[in-house]
Amino acid sequence: MKIIVTGGLGHIGSYLIRKLPEVFQSSEIIIIDNLKTNRFCSLFNLPKIGNYSFYEMDVIKDNIEEHFIDADYVIHLAAITDAANSFNNPDEVENNNFKATKLISNCCSKYKVKLITLSSTSVYGTNDKLVDENATSENLNPQSPYAKTKLKEESYVLDLYRNKKLNATIFRFGTIFGVSPGIRFHTAVNKFCWQAAWGKDLTVWSTAYNQVRPYLDIEDASRAIIHVIKNDIFKGEIYNVLTFNASVSMIIDEIKKYCPNLKIKKVNNKIMNQLSYEVSTTKFKQTSFEYKGSLENGIRDTMQLLR
Repeated sequence: MKIIVTGGLGHIGSYLIRKLPEVFQSSEIIIIDNLKTNRFCSLFNLPKIGNYSFYEMDVIKDNIEEHFIDADYVIHLAAITDAANSFNNPDEVENNNFKATKLISNCCSKYKVKLITLSSTSVYGTNDKLVDENATSENLNPQSPYAKTKLKEESYVLDLYRNKKLNATIFRFGTIFGVSPGIRFHTAVNKFCWQAAWGKDLTVWSTAYNQVRPYLDIEDASRAIIHVIKNDIFKGEIYNVLTFNASVSMIIDEIKKYCPNLKIKKVNNKIMNQLSYEVSTTKFKQTSFEYKGSLENGIRDTMQLLR
């Protein structure tokens, strides 16, 4: 079995590449990453049981097609992922993320490779209290350039599934949290842990303190990807994948167990106009997937790492 992981040195990828050989023994794991974020450490101490090959390549700029010729699966993680900052570089996000997904999905279609690609629950912008994958266009109201591009990527992949017989699954991931070799600290849970560990004020969007959002433990993210491969779930479906829905106040209460004297600084952000909503994960659970992560364990592990 040959598995390609694009963006394999990032927050999710650096965790996933260590789990794949545990499940798919003797598989060949091709890691493609442009090292734009300098995560060299993600390559350190890879498990000896893994049959790894690393290529420092840019999905868009370099010719990666040769790697698809005899591949079985592609896990496409390469992307600019900072939704909040995507307002500052919308053209770059659009050009990079959509173009990369278009190129990857076309290669998968051409060489009959099964594709797992990531979207985001940030594509939802709804007044409803609960939203699922059947959301109407009114509830698919993305609030950032990043999220708008994700919807465009979804549409392109689904079109290839319908017309070019591309075997694909699309995941709408909740906000990732938890520890990995390529860990990042630009989104809610991990960012708050970083600020708390260093005695900084927690910067919280002024409208977000009691708003509910979907969050995804990094172990559950990795297990979801492996679950799709093990069970051959490539039928052009979109799945919400999240460990739980939680408010910022719930996250902060958990961090206070480690830093009881936390101070909160409310700030403004261009994405603040979304209302509170929960995202349903029923559809993916119906594939017999079980979530195992928790906010408590994720924050515990992150705080122990930082302190």
